Amino acid sequence: MTEDHKRPNSNYNLSYPDKPEGESKESATFYYNRERRLASAPKAVQDLYKETKPGRFGLFGVLVADRPRRALFFTILILCAIIIIVSRIGLLETTAVLDGNKLDISGTIFEDATIVLIKKTARKADAFTGEVNVFVSEHDMSKSEEVMPVFSHRIYFSLEKNEAYRFAVPYNSGELWVFLENDKSKLLINFKPE
Repeated sequence: MTEDHKRPNSNYNLSYPDKPEGESKESATFYYNRERRLASAPKAVQDLYKETKPGRFGLFGVLVADRPRRALFFTILILCAIIIIVSRIGLLETTAVLDGNKLDISGTIFEDATIVLIKKTARKADAFTGEVNVFVSEHDMSKSEEVMPVFSHRIYFSLEKNEAYRFAVPYNSGELWVFLENDKSKLLINFKPE
């Protein structure tokens, strides 16, 4: 090789010099034994290289595959059971029973008034039918000693199994009291309009 074509580091013996195509280069021989190397590796590495048979795919197996997933899955199941129990008991709704009629009372605030909705569902065949007096107030009518304004309305329960009654009251309050009264019984319910 001439000086012009010489590699810059050829004086330092850092690498093999450039050789023509026909000459063979030295080659290092590597001996690799996977089993021997894995025998001295940590257990976590050995577990990664173990050949396991792929299991059948199943949704339940995926949901409970490890401890955090099991905890989350059973937490969701418990919460669903609590929601079902609470809704069956009726703690989430403003429901009441008046002489065999289940009443769901709700309301919607619209401008300066509240639209009260009473849904009646007859629970049995001999449920009460007839007139029901409805009184609505912003304050608890059983505890207040002073005279408060009370809105009164009259509805009629018919023989239909499901009925809905809507009327407006002149209150724009976050909490209303409804007093229902018929010939046989009385009922006081507190509800919060939306």
